Amino acid sequence: MRLFNRSSISCNLMSSRVWAHQCDWISAKCSPLSLLVDGDCRVRVWTQFSVSISNLKVVWRKDHDLDEAIEDDKEWRLCTKVVKEVLNEPGQVIPLRYLEKRRERLRLQVKVKTFLSRYPGLFDIYLDRIKPKTEPVPFVRASNRLCRFLEEEKHIKAENEHFLVEKLCKLLMMSKDRVVSADKLVHVKREFGFPDDFLCSMVPKYPQLFRLVGSPGEGKSFLELVSWNPDYAQSVIEQRAEEESRLTGIRVRPAFNVKLPKGFFLRKEMREWTRDWMELPYISPYADASQLDQASPEMEKRTVGLFHELLSLSILKRMPVPILGKFSEEYRFSNAFSGVFTRHSGIFYMSLKGGIKTAMLREAYRNSELVSRDPLLVIKDKFIELLAEGRLERAEQLRLRKEAVQKDMEMAAIRNLEISPDGV
Repeated sequence: MRLFNRSSISCNLMSSRVWAHQCDWISAKCSPLSLLVDGDCRVRVWTQFSVSISNLKVVWRKDHDLDEAIEDDKEWRLCTKVVKEVLNEPGQVIPLRYLEKRRERLRLQVKVKTFLSRYPGLFDIYLDRIKPKTEPVPFVRASNRLCRFLEEEKHIKAENEHFLVEKLCKLLMMSKDRVVSADKLVHVKREFGFPDDFLCSMVPKYPQLFRLVGSPGEGKSFLELVSWNPDYAQSVIEQRAEEESRLTGIRVRPAFNVKLPKGFFLRKEMREWTRDWMELPYISPYADASQLDQASPEMEKRTVGLFHELLSLSILKRMPVPILGKFSEEYRFSNAFSGVFTRHSGIFYMSLKGGIKTAMLREAYRNSELVSRDPLLVIKDKFIELLAEGRLERAEQLRLRKEAVQKDMEMAAIRNLEISPDGV
């Protein structure tokens, strides 16, 4: 029997997979810190975590590319927020002055009328009375182009309903009791691409999968999983490993893609802890985690896998940390869960852009571009096209206005030249 010290164990992703290829089985139980190879060539890994997870500190480092991805979506988010505000009104119309009063809540830096002029493709302004026998005032309503986009959005979501049903099942299957608050799901509908009325329009179509208990909006309604679909109980990590195994003919162990940003440095104790942690077997977010100790490295492994799967299911592969925090009870993560995103900076990035903590999945981005595309991301693309059309229209209006002013100035100059001093 030969004895190797722990420095011979590599903690990067490729070595983890090589170990999985070469070994019949890997045991990750806490035991003496050594690697033993016995006569029948079976390899056993004993890992010891001498440092508590709560004591591990990693300095947050800004990632300009990923922050830029959030900044690039600023205009899109602002416009969708205003559209939502108008569409939520009775009759989907609102007096202009009422919308102006909500400017601060909508975080508009300019007056509403200025905003509307910048995006002429979104809304129409028309005159109407708030009450009978009152003077007509300006009202705001969706433009014909926006209405066409909204119909196209419904069509795209209807075509991808099977994909949305699978997403919803997965969110329930990862939860502690296969039950999630319906109000919380409504709160994250846009992150995952669910229709606005999915509890009424989509859920009732699948009684074999879902059961809605209580009345949404009252705080005591829940969506329950009726039947477990084993086809859905496979994470993105597991699917990737299975696909690589099929292509290479070699059994690939499920593992995280880890890519630390340039210039990132880990202290010695964190490097050692990460090296040992990487050697732990992957724990599926769909597996029963009720027996895991909340402070154990195994629970940390499960939590990282859970957040990886949640972000993978989201449309933009990122979510605000406060929104994730609303699900701490359903998904069994601690109040200090946000530390996961800095401890595992090669897997996640926590942006502070806009004063909001946003958890991002590193592998989904190349520089500032989202490369892991959700099928529903085409809706965003079409909305951005609509905004671009409006900008071109506004640019053309400004050009024509400038030309008209220039022409008036030229005509005035000609008239002045035609008037001689003798003719006065």
